[in-house]
Amino acid sequence: MNRPLAWVTGANRGIGRGISAALAARGFDVVGTDLKEGDDTEITARMVREAGGNFRFLQGDISQAAEAPRLAAAAAEGRPLHCLVNNAGLQTRQRVDILELPEAEFDRLMAVNLRGTFFLTQAVAKAMLAAPATPGRSIVSITSVAARAANPKSAAYCMTKAGLSMMVRLFALRLADAGIATYEIRPGLIRTPMNADDLRPYEAAFQSGRVPLRRWGQIDEVGKAVASLASGDIPYSTGDVINVAGGFQIEQIQ
Repeated sequence: MNRPLAWVTGANRGIGRGISAALAARGFDVVGTDLKEGDDTEITARMVREAGGNFRFLQGDISQAAEAPRLAAAAAEGRPLHCLVNNAGLQTRQRVDILELPEAEFDRLMAVNLRGTFFLTQAVAKAMLAAPATPGRSIVSITSVAARAANPKSAAYCMTKAGLSMMVRLFALRLADAGIATYEIRPGLIRTPMNADDLRPYEAAFQSGRVPLRRWGQIDEVGKAVASLASGDIPYSTGDVINVAGGFQIEQIQ
């Protein structure tokens, strides 16, 4: 049986790892891209294989926009790509007031979170349009509750994720006639290596009920949401937002 192929960026750790394993459990083979191959890659590969899928690593830096067409071709490697998952992204190194945001830090986040992701999506969309049409193809982008909720101390991150949210809708309109759906997944507070150093700022959100489910989200919970969309479980949908945030996205009156 030929398994559909999914390409996950930022696959070595965290949410990318959870997505890769969940896709394998739903019948996909996975190509995982990250900056370099290492022990983390092998953990992801093992989880994919244990879930029944094949895994292939493709080294790449999505911030290098000129490389996007080459990476897209290398990811497919002669097979039709059924799903792209734009997961690779950077967080701010340090929260600073928007009035003090350095240009270099703005450019660093923009290069990966928005600019690189846009041109990679553009390259994959062109490849999908050039290939024979198959039902259920999709492009899923991981944003954040910060795509809508503003924080002046994380300005660059918020702006890149808001831009990515608009990108999802734009590609939804452009690709709908070809039967290619696009989706946005907005995770909330998910336990990953990115936030493992200091958990105290987040715990208050659980204690206060700002996150109604009062717990961390897990990487496999994001993965299951992505795999459900990639598998076509919501077929009459495109350009939509799926929150995986424990209710964090709900506006509350204090």
